[in-house]
Amino acid sequence: MPQNADLIKDHIPLFREPEYKEMFARKRECFENSHGEAKVAEVAEWTKSWDYREKNLAREALVINPNKACQPLGALFAAAGFDGTLGYVHGSQGCAAYFRSHLSRHFKEASSVVSDSMTEDAAVFGGLNNMVDGLANAYALYKPKMIAVCTSCMAEVIGDDISSFIGNAKTKESIPADFPVPFAHTPSFVGSHIVGYDNMMKGILTTFWDGKVRDAATDKINIIPGFDGYSVGNIRELKRILGMIGVEYTVLSDTSDVYDTPTDGEFRMYDGGTTQDDTIAALQAKATLSLSEYCTPATLKFIAETGQETAAFNYPMGVGATDDFLVKLVALTGKDIPEALTKERGRLVDALADSMTWLHGKKMAVYGDPDFTLSMVRFLLEMGVEPVHVLATNGTKKWEKQVKALLATSPFGKDAQVWQGKDLWHLRSLLATEPADFLIGNSYGKYLELDLGIPLIRLTFPIFDRHHHHRFPTMFYDGSLRVLTTILDKVFDTLDRESGENGISFDLTR
Repeated sequence: MPQNADLIKDHIPLFREPEYKEMFARKRECFENSHGEAKVAEVAEWTKSWDYREKNLAREALVINPNKACQPLGALFAAAGFDGTLGYVHGSQGCAAYFRSHLSRHFKEASSVVSDSMTEDAAVFGGLNNMVDGLANAYALYKPKMIAVCTSCMAEVIGDDISSFIGNAKTKESIPADFPVPFAHTPSFVGSHIVGYDNMMKGILTTFWDGKVRDAATDKINIIPGFDGYSVGNIRELKRILGMIGVEYTVLSDTSDVYDTPTDGEFRMYDGGTTQDDTIAALQAKATLSLSEYCTPATLKFIAETGQETAAFNYPMGVGATDDFLVKLVALTGKDIPEALTKERGRLVDALADSMTWLHGKKMAVYGDPDFTLSMVRFLLEMGVEPVHVLATNGTKKWEKQVKALLATSPFGKDAQVWQGKDLWHLRSLLATEPADFLIGNSYGKYLELDLGIPLIRLTFPIFDRHHHHRFPTMFYDGSLRVLTTILDKVFDTLDRESGENGISFDLTR
């Protein structure tokens, strides 16, 4: 075999070796019992037809490759943004491993999450003993400042009462009585990761705010970023802008450091994050702004009930969306927008003007979470791009109405179609019958790119097959400039490849 201790080959060149090609061919012939290549090609081509599209869109009992994750992932992401917090899954080890790996593959950073290893006996008798022992072990071994508990499907199906379980664990002295253990019920079989984010955020604020009175209102503004795969770059950009304006603020769930730790000889299980003192003091803030409306409905409702003003945005990316956020910030604080920030806006507008001839009339499809898709479509309309399909598996009827209303504001949006609750296999049929020039989404779109030949622009969570995207902002003026550049690079790369292949207009200057 070509693999040996002196020359270790990666699987890509390894599987191109003659021995492996022969092995794969023999496997297909002897064991797969598949139809002939001609029949496979015939059926594959049929699945790209209008006939198959109608059947595909009509299916109800099956979901194929939904563009969403389950609730605990969002809950653990929200918890990670608080100082010294250890995420804890009341469920099986396999569930916790999935959440850890999903975050680690995107951020290329360790994601500290534990579970209490529920197995068959816990499924029958309940998971109280697992909780009592699990909290004791997590507290003793990993020395967190807070343990945030979420649930898996097993715990939700059998109906474990997490609040009483935590109380029993404290009674049994597994953890100190005053040790904070916020929790959220996060059944994976309903909702998605953005619902889990909301549930955990509300659970954490409830833990620190319950029993306290909002009686010393300050001028501070709370900001909740939402579930954002670019949070490292975006939260740092948010802090820079708030500092420029002179706003006193608290970022609730600050993941900018925990998912971007340095390699300097020191291991950091917990790094950065919103402190408990700041979380408690956030009750007295003047207002709370969410950068992701669909990640925080329950949380903002809870906050509003304390007497705080609240407002929600949809991932402020692009000129108009950033303007809206800053206008609200100025109205709340009475601060002025500094000239330096006005110049950043002007540079973005200038960049759009420089590049409009290459983007005008391009047709693009967008998929992702509700807030991202709303913001991305709005920015595309500013570029003169024509959205073709807009899809959110975890989108709601409200989201669908918002997207359609947004598209109606521009002639570039008149032909766009909005797909609420559809999955990526639906999107394949849509693109096969009504194609786009480009596709904007996450790494899962690479299979659509390979299958349909539509170039993929990676701009949202998760991005597994590229590195370091999360370190750079995609929000606000400077972040939007990076998004614009990312889109343009793919447009130019595609143009160069196509013109190089046909020998026409392989120009040096674009």
